[in-house]
Amino acid sequence: MDGARSVNGAADPARPVNGSVNGGRSVNGSASGSADGGRRAEPGKGEKLADWADGRLGLYAIAKSNMRKVFPDHWSFMLGEICLYSFLVLILTGIYLTLFFEPSGVEVIYHGSYTPLNGIPMTRAFESTLDISFDVRGGLLIRQIHHWAAVVFIAGMLIHMMRVFFTGAFRKPREMNWVFGWTLLFLGILTGLTGYSLPDDLLSGTGIRFADGAMLSVPIVGTYMSMFLFGGEFPGHDIISRLFPIHVLLLPGIMLGLVVAHLILVFYHKHTQYPGAGRDEKSVVGSPLLPVYTAKAGGFFFLVFGVLAIMGGIASINPVWAFGPYRPDLVTTGAQPDWYLGFSEGLVRVMPGWEINAWGHTLELGVFIPFTLFPLILVALGVYPFIEAWITGDKREHHILDRPRNMPVRTGLGVAWLSLYGVLLIGGGNDVVATHLHLSINAITWFVRISFFVLPVLAFLVTKRVCLGLQRRDRDKVLHGRESGLIKMLPHGEYVEVHVPLAPDERFRLTQHEQEPPYAIGPLVDANGVERQVKGGQRVRARLAKAMFGTEARIPKPTAEEYKELTSGDHHH
Repeated sequence: MDGARSVNGAADPARPVNGSVNGGRSVNGSASGSADGGRRAEPGKGEKLADWADGRLGLYAIAKSNMRKVFPDHWSFMLGEICLYSFLVLILTGIYLTLFFEPSGVEVIYHGSYTPLNGIPMTRAFESTLDISFDVRGGLLIRQIHHWAAVVFIAGMLIHMMRVFFTGAFRKPREMNWVFGWTLLFLGILTGLTGYSLPDDLLSGTGIRFADGAMLSVPIVGTYMSMFLFGGEFPGHDIISRLFPIHVLLLPGIMLGLVVAHLILVFYHKHTQYPGAGRDEKSVVGSPLLPVYTAKAGGFFFLVFGVLAIMGGIASINPVWAFGPYRPDLVTTGAQPDWYLGFSEGLVRVMPGWEINAWGHTLELGVFIPFTLFPLILVALGVYPFIEAWITGDKREHHILDRPRNMPVRTGLGVAWLSLYGVLLIGGGNDVVATHLHLSINAITWFVRISFFVLPVLAFLVTKRVCLGLQRRDRDKVLHGRESGLIKMLPHGEYVEVHVPLAPDERFRLTQHEQEPPYAIGPLVDANGVERQVKGGQRVRARLAKAMFGTEARIPKPTAEEYKELTSGDHHH
């Protein structure tokens, strides 16, 4: 009787505050009666549309089960988002550029805004590129954002894959997601190659000439591949018109499908997370998709887009007008591809000029061997998860990430791969390095040739030793605590540093990793004295398992008994 309000706001002393007799419902969701017998209010248009869609698509059930999905918080997980947002920027800017670019090899005489090139013969593709840069409103900005987004996209993919590799996020059930990511990296490199070849400037033409030489080095079918791609002898008239649909339709379409599949699998599997208190293989600690994670992701997209826009606005990239149109008889000074293709060119530049002449045919080993090694180096990265799974024989699902120090061999292999990549990148720019650092180009070439074999081995050994040292430090920290910086004198005159015991969650983080015994063949003779038949593959697997997960590849983590013994009584200072 204290005056509940009706739909129109008037006090109705006859109606209870918490509900009506007939179960009517008010506009704001509270129970109320009505003069017409408590009939339910007419649903709004939005509610009708939602009911219609849910009845046909089942959206409510999908949203209810997935919109509150938990995603862990860690800065390294943002690397994948940088890749995704850069890819979206690439699509948006690429659509804009497609409206003005003309992929034609027809020769024209330039008469445009850039007067230094007036009267110069060039292809219509190069002319339209100049028009985009100087005559289309915002064209140069969009061009540069597009090119910077491509560089950031591939760099983000490589760093993201290295994060996945070093933390073991590729293990079951995410092997296929690793393959999708590796394929995206490979296709991104090819898309970049086709993209910066479209303007038909002197720099991109040099890159196409390099690709043509690599194809011609393939025995038997190389000449057919070149004639088919260029429509005749290099440079032909069809290469630009053929690269254009590959760059704007074929490769982006495949990549878009892989991105969607990649995201679906990320959403389907529980998200990986770093070890810590409250985290195990069955639970995830983090923020829900809605509204927290979605808000963060939306803000981060605009942050990435803003950084790319700033880079495109203040940092010049690929100034085609400075290179001029492509001519087969000219090569630009200091011609360099984008960084992600530098290591492939480095393979060719430092390779000795070997060739074999037999039966009237020439086999260019100096180009063919590097052309073959380029995909093999990438394939080694792509198949590693399956090799490790075969070595360990582990069939369990893994949702907790490894700390790289706890997997010294895997971490060493990753660093060795990166060191090889870096050495070949130097080889791909040996002329630029020589001129800028005032070094001999022959000395740089020989440095790369020797480092190709030596540096990855050294990088592996050093990284492994560093990881083992970090494991020892973690073991000592768990058993003896953290150094406090306080010095204490014992009764017999000895000075010791006081250690502060670690918090339980910190001890858990340092000791949560498993140390399963590596795969072993076992005794070669059974209990009856009969010799077992052991296949060669089993012997190889046992040797690899011992090398990767044996006693020499890890430091035993402290046991509960060791911790209790050292922390009881006067053992702990």
